[in-house]
Amino acid sequence: MEGCSDDKAGCHKGGRREVRREERREAILDVAERSFFEHGYAGTTMSAIASTLGGSKGTLWSYFASKELLFGAVLDRATRQFREEMRLTLNPDDPVPDALGKFAEAIIGKMSGDEAITLHRLVVGEAGRFPEMGRIYYRRAPEPTLGLLSDYLSEVMDRGFLRREDPFLAAQNLIGLCHAPSHLRRLTGVATPPTAETTAREANDAVRLFLRAYAPD
Repeated sequence: MEGCSDDKAGCHKGGRREVRREERREAILDVAERSFFEHGYAGTTMSAIASTLGGSKGTLWSYFASKELLFGAVLDRATRQFREEMRLTLNPDDPVPDALGKFAEAIIGKMSGDEAITLHRLVVGEAGRFPEMGRIYYRRAPEPTLGLLSDYLSEVMDRGFLRREDPFLAAQNLIGLCHAPSHLRRLTGVATPPTAETTAREANDAVRLFLRAYAPD
């Protein structure tokens, strides 16, 4: 480790402290995620999380200074891997229909999963009373995904593969098409998660309609 040659014992201790701190942070997020999903945003308190963890409220606050920050961290962790997968999927060097098809399948699968549906219901159900919750959710989940897709669409528009339009609006349109077939049925409990075959068909339909709208002149 750079800068540790003169005090290896101290460096090892510092490294162990960082590992323990990260493990503690992950444990906090595990408890918080269960509480948010089971009890809602209003029903989750910092005191209850601290009690479940077996520590003091002050210790919890040393990691997260408010419930809003804790909720944001839970969302960050839940969506981090998906965002990284989307960065790899949206490769401007791949054929546009292929890249968008992979993206559409991934977004439909993600939005239709039990965790995403539970979170969506939670946010929609409580955002009226707790508007900060809705803002946190939008900034940590839909907005970054829209940004990734918008950047990709802007680049392929510049290269003439799609007609030049507002890329952010185009990103919203594609994700809207991905929502359309089964998302409302999932939210209302009418349908179970779509099969891989259904997801592929819905993704293909969404991309086909999107490309028809944004085909180069």
